[in-house]
Amino acid sequence: MPRIYHNPKCSTSRKTLDLLRDNGVEPEIVLYLKTPPSRDELVAMIADAGIEVRAAVRKRESRYAELGLAEATDDELLDAMVEHPILIERPFVVTDKGTRLARPIDTVHEIL
Repeated sequence: MPRIYHNPKCSTSRKTLDLLRDNGVEPEIVLYLKTPPSRDELVAMIADAGIEVRAAVRKRESRYAELGLAEATDDELLDAMVEHPILIERPFVVTDKGTRLARPIDTVHEIL
């Protein structure tokens, strides 16, 4: 079943959910701030999306600066994202055809 790691307060996440539904896809909605992915799940999603760990981190989030993550290693970033899921960039979309970080949203079309 397709899945979206969703934050309903995020306009990009809401628009991505609308895009999925407009394409006939009713995904499992994971409210990742309440039910965050495990470290292994996060590692797999980042690898499947073909992006670097740093690209999966919300650098504009205040916690990023508070934790001094600008020079952090990938392992340190992953640990921070697991401990503070607000640091996970959103939304991740997972389908049978692959995983994408929907930034830009149009990348989701590649896995529909």
